[in-house]
Amino acid sequence: MRIKICGITNTEDALYAAGCGADALGFIFYPESPRHITPDKAASIISQLPPFITTVGVFVNEAPDRIMEIIQITGIKAVQLHGNESPEICAKFASVIKSFRIKDITDLKQLAEYSGAAACLLDTYSEAEYGGTGRIFNWDIAVEAKKMCRIILAGGLTPDNVAEAVRYVRPYAVDVSSGVEAEKGKKDLKKVKKFIERAKTTGEK
Repeated sequence: MRIKICGITNTEDALYAAGCGADALGFIFYPESPRHITPDKAASIISQLPPFITTVGVFVNEAPDRIMEIIQITGIKAVQLHGNESPEICAKFASVIKSFRIKDITDLKQLAEYSGAAACLLDTYSEAEYGGTGRIFNWDIAVEAKKMCRIILAGGLTPDNVAEAVRYVRPYAVDVSSGVEAEKGKKDLKKVKKFIERAKTTGEK
């Protein structure tokens, strides 16, 4: 089971998550997010990471040229587009995770338009926030979505429910931010370790 720890804002959290076995770390470049990080700070953290960690830049309706600039500054390996980006914008980048805020199963029809994405991240819909709400995603919808693309399951995952989520959905990967935080932008290291252990152990069964 592949695991992405998102909303990384400091070196301690990044190195700890990597050491616990996280496969990917997410850096949010959306200024309105409470987990926002500057490109220069992200670059500093990324430069200290061990090899084989996938670094993901999270953007919301950002101009493609600015995304390219941040890729150059930070060296991030993948782009996660979490807004209303078109398939044409997604096609500008080599490795794209397209995020979808899903209200109900009818929203899955939009996934077909993004067949060029490396994976689709499913998150719980909120009018107020682009992710990080802590609301649990409908796992039945995620199971149906697997017929259409690689699924990264997000939305309300915690150390207490991730094992059940992995058993039920069998996604390509799981993604967590608020579910392993002590406060917004700062991880609870015990929760990070427990989340990764439970997701990995269950995913191997």
